[in-house]
Amino acid sequence: MTPVPEVDLTDPEVLRDPFTTYGRARERAPLARLLIPGLGPIWALTRHDGARSMLADARFELTADSFMRPQVPDDCLPYMRTMSEMSGPEHARLRRLVAPAFTPRRAAEFRPRIEALVEALLDDLPDNLPDNLPVQADGGRVDLLRHFARPLPMDVICALVGIPEQDRPRWREWGATVAAGAGQDFARAIPGIMAGAADAVAAARAGHSDKPGGVPGELLGELVRVQAEDGDRLSDTEIVTLVWHLVIAGQTPTNLIANAVVALLSRPAQLAAVRADPALMPGAVEELIRWCGPTLLAIPRHARQDVELHGVTVPEGAKVTALIAAANRDPRVFDDPDRLEVTRAPGAGHLGFAHGPHFCLGASLARVQTQVAIAALLRRFPGLALAVPADELRAPDPGTWRLTALPVTL
Repeated sequence: MTPVPEVDLTDPEVLRDPFTTYGRARERAPLARLLIPGLGPIWALTRHDGARSMLADARFELTADSFMRPQVPDDCLPYMRTMSEMSGPEHARLRRLVAPAFTPRRAAEFRPRIEALVEALLDDLPDNLPDNLPVQADGGRVDLLRHFARPLPMDVICALVGIPEQDRPRWREWGATVAAGAGQDFARAIPGIMAGAADAVAAARAGHSDKPGGVPGELLGELVRVQAEDGDRLSDTEIVTLVWHLVIAGQTPTNLIANAVVALLSRPAQLAAVRADPALMPGAVEELIRWCGPTLLAIPRHARQDVELHGVTVPEGAKVTALIAAANRDPRVFDDPDRLEVTRAPGAGHLGFAHGPHFCLGASLARVQTQVAIAALLRRFPGLALAVPADELRAPDPGTWRLTALPVTL
């Protein structure tokens, strides 16, 4: 049996370059142990086939213990159990209610609305100079993370769900707090997020859900209609929980867009290719998700029973994850996997949006957002360039590949 490699997630090398460190573990063995001080080990599938299989295996389930929950007031506790923590019929019931709003067809239909939101944000960029970056705020320099990549997903998901337009500024603030990571600020924001979701549900019930800026068939209106027709399908607690969870979870494209901008601006040949042929954009976005997607580790599952993985018995209750960053660069699946190639032909498929029952619900929407955002940036700003080396602005996070800021010159 091949020895199981161990990876200390506090190792500076992991934080500096997780792709290389996780890749070494993948080439040593198909199974690794991730060490987190104070939390115990987590088993990790390192290769594409094993990771993909585990994510779809009913013997491993997401539970409340899969997530790091902040302390919240007692009145918020009923709304903390989201669809992500559910499995089996309970998860499937709620997912069926919201899935029609997130299909590839629905995302394509929503593209004009996304394009309008993108253009509006880009129109404002010259006036949004940074005030706290390690560069001088002049010469058209702007923090694209703060003023574009972060607000865009919130604007998009609020429009899709049906959050009243007058309430969207405060949702932007909550989204920025959540995007900054768990902590006291996140915990303090939760009561407001819950109240905001309840207010949006009440507005939809009263028939005032964003008529001027919304779109026909917005999700919140549909959920209210479903509940009115058959209250047994969706409780009051469930509808409020769905709203806040979908809106906050809809922030996934923030880090994807920022990472994609850095990747392209750092590689002139790849940048030139997508500038020269806009038809490459859908495939280029898939390659960017594979190569620099924000998800480095899948949310840990728990073994429902003793399970043998590659000759090792993983005991019931143990945490198991997938090393997405390693699987998406597995040479057994992808040719020359450490190279970004925007013309790469579709292959076995990346795991950037996970796999199985908990495949990212908003994957199609995230794809379209990223395509539109990158295309618009490249079209409107031919001289777009990084103002600071991206490595200086990376967050030390072994689970998410993300930036703390993205200063660029326009």
